[in-house]
Amino acid sequence: MKLLIDDANIEEIRRLMDLYPISGGSTNPSILAKYGNDPWNLLKQIRSLYGDHRDMHVQTIATDAQGMIDDGHRIAEELGKNTLIKIPCIPEGFKAMKALAKEGYRVTGTAVYTPLQAYLAFESGAEYVAPYVDRIDNMGFDGVQVVKTIQDIIDNNGYPCKIMAASFKNSQQVLELCAYGIDSATCGPAIIDNFTNNAAIQTAVDKFTADFEKAVGKGKTMANL
Repeated sequence: MKLLIDDANIEEIRRLMDLYPISGGSTNPSILAKYGNDPWNLLKQIRSLYGDHRDMHVQTIATDAQGMIDDGHRIAEELGKNTLIKIPCIPEGFKAMKALAKEGYRVTGTAVYTPLQAYLAFESGAEYVAPYVDRIDNMGFDGVQVVKTIQDIIDNNGYPCKIMAASFKNSQQVLELCAYGIDSATCGPAIIDNFTNNAAIQTAVDKFTADFEKAVGKGKTMANL
């Protein structure tokens, strides 16, 4: 499963890319709004960090089909045609997806809460869908199971489409979807850090270091022994 960053904080993106095997990232209008009033400048900085070889999902703002199409054209113009254009899975959105996919643009269906939304996105030419795991949980349903059902629809119908699962509350949700074979997950920095934020892990590492230093001296490593 590919790991993407669900954030627009430049320093956090740099830090996470330095530490972890990051395959790209995603933003949405709410995330961009947290970092000022110049979203294009911010998105261009993010694109430069990811490079053209990593996926970047950027969302349209308009709520009508033609507006979404126009937003999509601008996103590709500013950030490269390899950028995935996120379009909400609403009736006007499916109309926009069909048009953009026909023109050869990469499309992600977002704001997915139900498998039927995902199905309509697949039929409309979306390359990815982005189901909101924790938001589905908060509605009283099982977000992880909804994503698994969407994956079953892909597998059973032979759709050439993938899932970018989003909106996570904890690393266990990510783990369950990784084990099920979901293509990718976009996670906030805190969720990614929690993959290894375990006291037992650090205790084991500290013990190894202490034992080695007792034998060869303080501050010694394999490199300077």
